[in-house]
Amino acid sequence: MRLFIGKFLVLFLVLCASFAMAADGDRFIFLSSTIGPIDSGIVSALEDQFEKETGIRVRHVGAGTGAALKLATKCQIDLVMAHAKSLEEKFIADGYGTERIPLMYNDFVIVGPASDPAAIKGEKSATASLKKIMEKKGKFISRGDKSGTHMAEMELWQKAGLKPEGEWYVVYEKGAEGNVATLKYTDQQAAYTVIDRATYLSLKDSIKLIVLVEGDEALLNYISLIPVKKSKCTKVNSKDTMKFVKWMTSTAKGQMIIRDFGKEKYGSPLFFPNSLEWQKKQKN
Repeated sequence: MRLFIGKFLVLFLVLCASFAMAADGDRFIFLSSTIGPIDSGIVSALEDQFEKETGIRVRHVGAGTGAALKLATKCQIDLVMAHAKSLEEKFIADGYGTERIPLMYNDFVIVGPASDPAAIKGEKSATASLKKIMEKKGKFISRGDKSGTHMAEMELWQKAGLKPEGEWYVVYEKGAEGNVATLKYTDQQAAYTVIDRATYLSLKDSIKLIVLVEGDEALLNYISLIPVKKSKCTKVNSKDTMKFVKWMTSTAKGQMIIRDFGKEKYGSPLFFPNSLEWQKKQKN
């Protein structure tokens, strides 16, 4: 926890310094984003292309969704990228966000050792898989940090009608460092965990864990954009932020980058476009 607070403080100070620069007239947008999309590279890909086309710079700070939203309440953030609906809705209800804007999605998978002591391989139901893991007391690693990934995991346990506890259920003390760190630790422990597919694909050649359960609709992972409300945070760069939002959700711009991102390297995309404009286009 102390390590996470230290890193968070450093990022916040860097952010404040950049904010001071923006006040001198430079065109900046500050994004606080959940860590997964940053680790995958999609956030930088979107930022860099947007800056190339518009001259508007976007800089980001990464944290679990809960922490990313909390940072935005300090009024040093223009836009949040998150993937935990309940936390996002509370952020808006508290008056800090304008609305949840659909951007993209991927999915979570349940991974574990090839030996699969809980015998969940090929199970179609994520909740049934968790029940088996709990019954067999198969070691399970949780991020435990109120990030989007942690919230998704807890919702699955809730849907299964279970409360995970015991020596077999391990809350990773460095879970706040993100999905990459959590997946590497899970691999070291030869345990099970719920992780986003993009993180798994980025590490699969360096770990022994395999995907055991996938394809359940309950494992879909929706990622949204939330502009910070200017009436709450007067220094928010709403004008350029909405340009960035419009660009990312455009079927001719950001959604195309999202559609193709990861195909060349992994043979399949890491994310799928999901803006309202994209959804409308697919229906026509």
